[in-house]
Amino acid sequence: MAEFVIGIGTSHGPQLKVTPDRWDQRGRFDRASRTLVYRGAEYDFDALARVRPSFAGQNGARARDTAYRACQRALDRLGELVAAASPDVLLIVSSDHKEVYGDELLAPFAVYWGESVEHLPFTEADLAAMAPGLAESAVHDVPAEPITRPCHPELALHLIESLAGEGFDVAAARHLPPGRYRNHGIPHGWGYIYQRILGERDATPFVPIFVNTFFEPNPPSARRCHDLGRALGRAVQGAAGGLRVGIVASGGLSHFVIEEDLDRRFLHALADQDADYLRSMDAARLRSGTSELRSWITVSGALEGRGLRPELVGYQPCYRTEAGTGNAMGFFAWTSS
Repeated sequence: MAEFVIGIGTSHGPQLKVTPDRWDQRGRFDRASRTLVYRGAEYDFDALARVRPSFAGQNGARARDTAYRACQRALDRLGELVAAASPDVLLIVSSDHKEVYGDELLAPFAVYWGESVEHLPFTEADLAAMAPGLAESAVHDVPAEPITRPCHPELALHLIESLAGEGFDVAAARHLPPGRYRNHGIPHGWGYIYQRILGERDATPFVPIFVNTFFEPNPPSARRCHDLGRALGRAVQGAAGGLRVGIVASGGLSHFVIEEDLDRRFLHALADQDADYLRSMDAARLRSGTSELRSWITVSGALEGRGLRPELVGYQPCYRTEAGTGNAMGFFAWTSS
């Protein structure tokens, strides 16, 4: 029988990867946006600024630097916790931003069961085509040279079969399609975990689990994500071989408009193991980047009743404009100690 020995949740936004003096690059993108989602409604930048108090005080150089440094300490701590737990395999749950799967087929949930995946650097042309402020951060999601990362097809196949037996018709992928970058590589939500949490050369095998958090018409409800997580937990418990399993939620918290009240209530629910709250989260609030909370809800469901202790490692709202845009960074762990 396998067992969970560690769980973590971490943000992976661009502001974690560039110093605070570079955050204004993404701020310029916010100022040009007409689809900034706040409490379920869409605003352009000027309209958003009118309905919120000014966040200029939280957006100064000192506030930015303090938040950035705290985030880096939290990321280091997550890395230490995973290393101490020494899992045999990781399940990494994240959202594909149409880097791999596009409108030709967009499954609510998918599990990759191939032998390995490629983790590849971007080409200069790919970097040049990225939105303002992304290229400088995106290079931190990928290695300097190509790496073939091992996966765990036996566990992945067991998960697929077990989930199907519980009524989850998850998509099963043995090969990744070419994707946006035409290289069949693993996307940033998974790559960042190796680059920043595990270490670029870490050889721990993993199972990529895709949750369509972002894209209509079929993002799964909070309840369905939590149910999937519970089924994943039962599947891991039923796996043979005595594996020590870790599970990771990659993405979040609220962005591209920061909503501290939502984040703090969500983190309290994780710490209190408040499944009712997590399962009842309104889809209208789980939009734009905030939709990535679905990955965390999935992981919380998987660890329910598994004997691990929830722990808030850090929370930092990283503002990049006076209208309150940016990325709230969350860092959480479920440990045996």
